[in-house]
Amino acid sequence: MTNPQTPGPDSLAERLAAVRAGIADAAAHAGRDPDDITTIVVTKFHPATLVRQLFDLGVREVGENRHQEAQAKAAELGDLDLGWNFIGQLQSKKARQVRGYAHSVHSLDRESVVDALSSTDGSIDGFVQLNLTDDPSRGGVKDAGLESLAERVLNTPGLTLRGVMAVAPIDEDPRRAFARVRIASERVRRIAPDARFISAGMSGDYREAILEGATHLRIGSAITGNRPTHG
Repeated sequence: MTNPQTPGPDSLAERLAAVRAGIADAAAHAGRDPDDITTIVVTKFHPATLVRQLFDLGVREVGENRHQEAQAKAAELGDLDLGWNFIGQLQSKKARQVRGYAHSVHSLDRESVVDALSSTDGSIDGFVQLNLTDDPSRGGVKDAGLESLAERVLNTPGLTLRGVMAVAPIDEDPRRAFARVRIASERVRRIAPDARFISAGMSGDYREAILEGATHLRIGSAITGNRPTHG
């Protein structure tokens, strides 16, 4: 008879352990220290109770892409020492509210958002998002506008430029896509040497991202499991 207290083969703890092992393996192949790679667990559509479980398992960085949901969870879990990363497309009118709980915004993709995040009250981290597709409706600045937007972030009080962010297109080999992101990172570092971080890699392609230098992974379902059907 199975002990009901024994975690199943697909428990949250086991999924987290499997991803951590996968990260360590990819880092070893890349000749990198896995401790230099930050895993942001994407918890969108999942309840605050799951985030609390993740905290108990050692997770300290979580990601959300909808302001209203993120704001509510951050308030409910205010007793935990969690880093909240906003990773979705940000509306300029919501920017100041996002500053209230997020320590990092990974989706700086246009000047209006950067300007809206300006503040003389403390600083939050920012990543310039690069659009790797030809679809203008996708989030991210076009390649030609990368340096200009990075300069805008550098000159905006209350924002610290940390690096670049991108999502690999579904119709492109992820390793090749992330190589493009690595090159974009090198371009940004020419004007901002400290902006050395790369936010890239999700559940299905984090290995390729690590091999191309990703420092911040945004991993959801591989750790959290399938999203609840509601929401």
